[in-house]
Amino acid sequence: MINDPPTQAARPAAPPGRTARFSVAPVAGVSRLKRRHRIVFASFGLMVLLPALFTAWYLWTRAADQYASQVGFSVRTEESGSAIEILGGMTNLSGSSSSDADILYEFLQSQELVARVDGALGLREIWSRADPDLDPIFAYHPPGTIEDLIDHWGRMIRISYDGSTGLIDIEVRAFTPDEARAVAQMIFDQSSEMINELSAIAREDTIGYAREDLDRAEQRLTDARVALTAFRNRTQIVDPTIDTQGQMGLVTNLQAQLAEALIELDILSETTRENDPRITQAERRIAVIENRIAEERAVLGTSGTSGGAFADLVGEYERLVVDQEFAETAYTAALAAFDAARNDARRQSRYLAAHVRPTLAESPQYPERGLLLATIVLFAFLIWSVTVLVAYSLRDRR
Repeated sequence: MINDPPTQAARPAAPPGRTARFSVAPVAGVSRLKRRHRIVFASFGLMVLLPALFTAWYLWTRAADQYASQVGFSVRTEESGSAIEILGGMTNLSGSSSSDADILYEFLQSQELVARVDGALGLREIWSRADPDLDPIFAYHPPGTIEDLIDHWGRMIRISYDGSTGLIDIEVRAFTPDEARAVAQMIFDQSSEMINELSAIAREDTIGYAREDLDRAEQRLTDARVALTAFRNRTQIVDPTIDTQGQMGLVTNLQAQLAEALIELDILSETTRENDPRITQAERRIAVIENRIAEERAVLGTSGTSGGAFADLVGEYERLVVDQEFAETAYTAALAAFDAARNDARRQSRYLAAHVRPTLAESPQYPERGLLLATIVLFAFLIWSVTVLVAYSLRDRR
């Protein structure tokens, strides 16, 4: 059997009649703060308490109250349907393409808008109502450059844009509620003007392209008509096809008379003597008809006025007529397209729809003193904790 090891060291037994004596450890002394503890407490006061006290003093004694005005809007496009849809009472009201809202969102952060609002209301004076010497953090330091004003614009104007719905919400801050609402109203007015400019440009582009096509078609039709008129003046022929039909009718009639004369000659040859004067007369009549047919066919081959081939004149005339008909068709189509583009431009109009009108604040919302103080204290405490942990880690490695 294996005996368990003794838990305590064996002590010698006391002699009979004597009391055993035990040694007692001395009582621990009073704990004292060491140098490293004092450094930790001092760093806590320097890195946490002092920033917290300074922040509280500044926010509650130096920072000026700020009033906020809210405004929200979106870009809309009203599209009227066709005549059939209008008779049926159907009207389409839809949002515009996302590009319009994207353009407006970029415009709200642009130097152009900042300069317009500053020129109309005086942003430098509005945002420097609070004394910059007393409140250097939230107040604007005039006069500054336009870049300084744009930077302060980003601090005093909050823009929220939802790309899926196209809604834009803006919060404007100022040191008085009236000025905050005035700036918000000016932003809305300038945005509406910019959207109207985009709508006018799009409308002019749509109508402009159709007008260019109509001008080209009209010039083409004019050229075709001038060419046909010049042909008629040169040949003294209004319609060569009509003259050709009349000439061919005459030739056909002469051929019929020639056939009758030949039949008559055959009958006389069979029933009379060879020296019969009627045969000689019939032969002379046949010769005259044949000569007349040859002359009429010669007229079809050449034009008596210009000496050119009559068939060539007919071909040239038909080509000019086809050109004129094609030009008329193209002009009709271009005119219809122009009217349609003009009607579409009138039916479609972009506009800025406000779902939140510029509000007038009754109490200051900014600066959010409690939130700012809590945020600064939290970050200061985190920085102090990390610093202490790093310091102790380096001390333990020595």
